[in-house]
Amino acid sequence: MKKVAVLPGDGIGMEITVSAVKVLKAAARKFGLQLELKEGLIGGAAYDACGSPLPAETVALCRESDAILLGAVGGPKWDNLPPDLRPERGALLPLRKLLGLYANLRPVRVFAPLTGGCALKQDLVAGLDLLVVRELTGGLYFGEKKRELIPGGWRVVDTLEYTSFEIERVARLAFSMARQRRGRLTSVDKANVLESSILWREVVETVAAEYPGVTLEHMLVDNCAMQLVRNPGQFDVILTENMFGDILSDEASVLAGSLGMLPSASLGGHVGLYEPSHGSAPRHAGQDKANPIATIMSVAMLLRYSLRQEEAAAAVETAVAAVLDEGYRTYDIMETGCRQVGTQAMGGLITASVESL
Repeated sequence: MKKVAVLPGDGIGMEITVSAVKVLKAAARKFGLQLELKEGLIGGAAYDACGSPLPAETVALCRESDAILLGAVGGPKWDNLPPDLRPERGALLPLRKLLGLYANLRPVRVFAPLTGGCALKQDLVAGLDLLVVRELTGGLYFGEKKRELIPGGWRVVDTLEYTSFEIERVARLAFSMARQRRGRLTSVDKANVLESSILWREVVETVAAEYPGVTLEHMLVDNCAMQLVRNPGQFDVILTENMFGDILSDEASVLAGSLGMLPSASLGGHVGLYEPSHGSAPRHAGQDKANPIATIMSVAMLLRYSLRQEEAAAAVETAVAAVLDEGYRTYDIMETGCRQVGTQAMGGLITASVESL
């Protein structure tokens, strides 16, 4: 029996996780997996219920589970709370830290029926399949922060901190991923300006010696941002520090047609965390409108990396591709000649496709 914690969160998180759980249950039935799913509170919903965006009960649930499926957190309702109580900073960052989730995997895959929906030329994105590996527990997001009043205004400090150990462990994971894929790794930094990036490049070079079958390339972050839209097919695995990875992976989502297509996995500790890369989109909440595919593809990653069920993971991915091939689309990927459906209908179609494989 495998235990999966389900944390719907806020906004559209409540809707997209319903669809994803249906697909997960269908895959479990199809491949004879025994799963125990338990829901927990996180984010603004948790704050409203018990005064904390990350209750102790939720932390305990996550620690005793084999994997975590997360919807989304945050929204304008909680923007005026003290920083440590806001859903994003008060829930996601400490949860990653508590669980030791130091690596975020964001695959960008362009499904053949969606190549026409990309803002770039079709020949640039056809067959595109790249992976961004983002360091998740260091850098500016976790470094010391302070603000002080000075004559004429304020002085603010955000500290970018990394240790060689933190860089080494995420680099080793990225090289392992590249070795299983096409054997190319692009390490992104700003070594012409930042001391932290100089160390990053030195450590990545050292780790590269352990992976002779993987070709390593260093690229400055501004050049990488340009190359992602100029020639994205050159990339296999992109390794980057925390903030650069946050920005570049969102840029890469445009290649897939929508943020609603971009799943993610946060790994490193005993328990993996799986979530769509988009936010809570509160303006679309409750409208049966949001695209659940990023969350459903996150379920495929959950099956692959935490439950070690490659056949079930591949079945979910095949089911998504089949439904897109049949011309079904949510609003964000809608094209002329296709049939628009809502959140629950898309989830139901993919669930049925898993069952029929």
